[in-house]
Amino acid sequence: MTYDRRPPSGGPRGSDRPAPAPAVSIDTAPVKLGADMPELLFADIAQDAARTIAAAGAGKTNKSSQLRKFYDELVMWHDKLAFEKTADARAAKYRELAPFIKMMNAKAAYAKGRGHVDQNFEQLFSHLIRQIACPATLKNAKLFMEAVLGFLKAEEK
Repeated sequence: MTYDRRPPSGGPRGSDRPAPAPAVSIDTAPVKLGADMPELLFADIAQDAARTIAAAGAGKTNKSSQLRKFYDELVMWHDKLAFEKTADARAAKYRELAPFIKMMNAKAAYAKGRGHVDQNFEQLFSHLIRQIACPATLKNAKLFMEAVLGFLKAEEK
């Protein structure tokens, strides 16, 4: 008689097997940073995103300190462009910094892989970063994240 030492499907309590990923429930379609930016981007759309992130990450992920790191990096890149005197200088500086700004997608994916943020936040943040194409869209991404963090703080209460 042989004895199968493998745990039953799904593993025992405390198993190293990861739990199945929750379904993504955030709608990123209304988040547009360019010329067709919605009037309510920094109000209702940001509030809806904050509610989804707060509900999905309740407990272990999406802690304000983690989300603040992403916002702080957006602010840093925005500020590096803000010191340029002319629009042409800002555009040139943006082209120089664009690869580093786009690298924030990888940072969000890494944070998700480590369990610091959930799939909803990672999808929303990556959607924002993919839309950044100039100093103006970088500014709008920063303002959107600022609004989301503000609404998240209100959701914590």
